[in-house]
Amino acid sequence: MEQTYEPMWESLGLDLQAQDVLLQTLGKFYTGIFLAQRNRPEGMKYFDFVMSEVHGLRVKELLDGKEQGHKVVGAFCVFVPEEIVRASGATMVGLCTGAEFATDEVERLLPRNTCALIKSAFGFKLGKACPYIEACDLVVGENTCDGKKKSYDELGKLLGNLYVMDLPQMKTEQGRALLKSEYHRFKDKMESFTGNEIDADALKRGIAITNRKRTAVHRLNALRLADPAPISGLDALLINQVFFYDDPERFSGSVEKICDEVDMRVGKGEGVFPAGTPRILMSGCPMAVPNWKVPWIVETSGAVIVGEESCVGERGTRNLTADGNGSVDALMDNIVNRYFDIDCAIFTPNEDRLKHIVEMYEQYHANGVIHYSLQFCQPYQIESMSVEAELEKRGIPVLRLETDYSMEDVEQLRTRIQAFIERIS
Repeated sequence: MEQTYEPMWESLGLDLQAQDVLLQTLGKFYTGIFLAQRNRPEGMKYFDFVMSEVHGLRVKELLDGKEQGHKVVGAFCVFVPEEIVRASGATMVGLCTGAEFATDEVERLLPRNTCALIKSAFGFKLGKACPYIEACDLVVGENTCDGKKKSYDELGKLLGNLYVMDLPQMKTEQGRALLKSEYHRFKDKMESFTGNEIDADALKRGIAITNRKRTAVHRLNALRLADPAPISGLDALLINQVFFYDDPERFSGSVEKICDEVDMRVGKGEGVFPAGTPRILMSGCPMAVPNWKVPWIVETSGAVIVGEESCVGERGTRNLTADGNGSVDALMDNIVNRYFDIDCAIFTPNEDRLKHIVEMYEQYHANGVIHYSLQFCQPYQIESMSVEAELEKRGIPVLRLETDYSMEDVEQLRTRIQAFIERIS
C-alpha cells in the first residue's frame, strides 16, 4: 500500500494544494535532470530515493524523533555548528532556500531586489510548503550579510522560534573572539533548550558524527580528480545537498558505499563522460535543493563539473574539527577554529578564498572556472570582480554568471556557457 503523508503535512499546517504542486514540479524537474543522465553509479539510487521522499520519510523520522524527546534545529548556513547541536542530543536540518515560492506574498514583506535565497526562505514559510521549517523546534539564523540580518526582523515575526547568531566580518583576533563568544552562547542555548548538559564526551560525539560526514565527502572529492570523471557534477552536488538534512550516520554510510563503487570505476578508467571532456570548477554562491539550473546547463553543453567552491561544496566541508581528549573549553576552541577558517564572502579582506579557488582549479585539473552569483547577493557579486581579475591575471579562464532561481534565462545562460566551453576545449 502506498504511503500517504497528507495527515502528517496537515498536522504541520502545510497547504496541501501548494505542496502537491511543488512536489509534482520537483519530481518532473528531477526526472528530467538527474534520471536522464547516463551511466550513473548504482549508489546514486539511494539519493534518488531520498529525493523521492524529500518531504515524506525524512520528515516523518524527524517527527518520530520529536515524540521521543529529540529536538529539531533548522539552519540556513554552514556557520551554525552542527557539532554543538548533535552534542545536545538534537537533530539539525538545512532549511528550504533553493526555489522561488509565494513570490507575491514575499514581496509584501521584502524589497523586490532582495537576493533569491532570502526570498526563498520567506516564500516556503509564507506559502506553507516546507515541512522542515514547520517541524523545527528552533530555527537558527546568522547575520552573514546585511540582507539576512535585516530580514530576520520580519522572519522572527513569522516563526516565533528564531534564534539569531552574530558572526564576525573580519579575520582578526577580535573577530575570532566574537565567534567564540557566540558559539559559547549557542552552547548555553542548546543546553537550556534541550535540557541536556553538553560535556566533553557529548562534544566528542557531536564532533565525531559531523566529521564522519565530512570525511566521506572528502573521499568523494578526491576521486573526482580522475579523468575521465567517474561521477557527474550534478550527482556530486546532490550528495552535497543531501548532506544537510539526511540522517548523518545513514548519509555517511551511503557516501562511503558510493565511493567504493566510484573508486572501482577510477581503477578501471571508466567515467560518466569521455576522457578529455572540459573540466569546470564551480565557484560562488551556495546551491540548495532544487537549484540545479546552471550545473544542468553545463553538463548538457559538453563539460563536466569536477568541484564546487561553495558552501554547498568544498567551502562548507573542507576542514575537520579536531577532537582529542580535551576539556569542554578546549573542544569548543577546536570548533571555533574550524569554522573561523571558512572563507565566506562576508569577510573583508578575503584573500584565503582567492587562494582556495586557485588551489582547487589546479588540484581538480580544471580547464576553467564558472563564478556563480545570485542576483542581488552583494557579497558574492562584489567579490566576483576580484576573483575574475585574479584568475585572468594567472591565465585561468573564468566566466562570471548572475542569475536567480527562475528558468526564464536558461537559453541566455546556455549560449554563454557553451561559448565558454568552446573557448576552453
